[in-house]
Amino acid sequence: MRLPVLLLSLILGSSLAQSQNCLGFPRLKVTTPAGFCAGVVWDGLVYPRGVLPLENGSLLVTEMGGWEENRGSLVLLSKAREYRPQALFTRLDRPNGLILGPDGKVYVGEAGKIFRFNPGNLSKPVKEYVISDLPTEGRHPLVQMVFDRSRRLLVNVGSASDNCQDAQGEATCPEAQTRGLIRRYTFDWNSGKVTGWEVFARGLRNSMALAVHSSGTLLQAENSRDAINAADPKLDDEEHPKDEINVLEAGANYGWPYCYENARNAPEFPDYPCANTRKPAVLLPAHAAPLGMTYWTGGPQAYRGWLVVGYHGYRKYGHRLVAFPVDAKGVPSGRPVELIKDWVLPNGELGAPVDVKPGPDGRLYIADDRNSMVIVFGKQ
Repeated sequence: MRLPVLLLSLILGSSLAQSQNCLGFPRLKVTTPAGFCAGVVWDGLVYPRGVLPLENGSLLVTEMGGWEENRGSLVLLSKAREYRPQALFTRLDRPNGLILGPDGKVYVGEAGKIFRFNPGNLSKPVKEYVISDLPTEGRHPLVQMVFDRSRRLLVNVGSASDNCQDAQGEATCPEAQTRGLIRRYTFDWNSGKVTGWEVFARGLRNSMALAVHSSGTLLQAENSRDAINAADPKLDDEEHPKDEINVLEAGANYGWPYCYENARNAPEFPDYPCANTRKPAVLLPAHAAPLGMTYWTGGPQAYRGWLVVGYHGYRKYGHRLVAFPVDAKGVPSGRPVELIKDWVLPNGELGAPVDVKPGPDGRLYIADDRNSMVIVFGKQ
């Protein structure tokens, strides 16, 4: 349900009657680069996580509905004179990932499974489950996914634990054989059915942000472990471990739970050969919590083709949207620019970006689950 106008005015820190406008929407009171702004497309959603702009200007949004099972939904925000919400599917189990497939169908990730549907028939959409064997237990059951250039589907299988603490003192972590990895699924596109899957990459605690560059480069943003100071009091939990951006390659091991940052041994696994694991391409601030990432291919010239990452974290390095310049292969090659910062609402709530995707209008659309909003960012 949409928030009352007066309440929305208080949240935005300005009177709507004074018409502080951004790209046709109420302006969000944040700091942006000169000439850019952020506006609230819609509010009152229940834990919005995934967002997908459609060619006609409408938006699809996954509402997780909370951490209880079967409380989620997929909502269509239809654009007429203004956006109007319509629930396409309800009683979904913690829906998160939301992407457009190479077959023109929309893919939705629920806890444990993935379904697709034809966006050309939104009056009576029909679910077709294509994957139903993903694990649901433990700390990270949410599904994120992306298609590579060969039309294979990469799917996050997050870790069940924080850092496999139950295996402390042992040489290896049994959980790392089945969790904390990315699966790669292949399809028979004549029938549209999955033909099989394999483990694509290991040692990735929770891959909630995935992106594919036009060159074929696959990037993953890693949400690193928590409470490292509980395992080693000499380490500062505010600064370590850093979150990461990794270049994904088939068969590579990126270290979780044995290693962190640039192949440093985790306190629980001091003897693991971390030198044999793949180092990150970029170290992000600790607890930035990157939950969404995309290439801004159709963006304004200043940031066209840059990698945009949402920092969901509630600690000092979180609650912002940043953009990295990239090289010809799409790998970040310089210092990031903060597109949205000072993202603190008057009631003290911090911004919490999750998914971020470019729209056909060249703008970015962002889900903020903590504040129940979908936000648009772009050039004024």
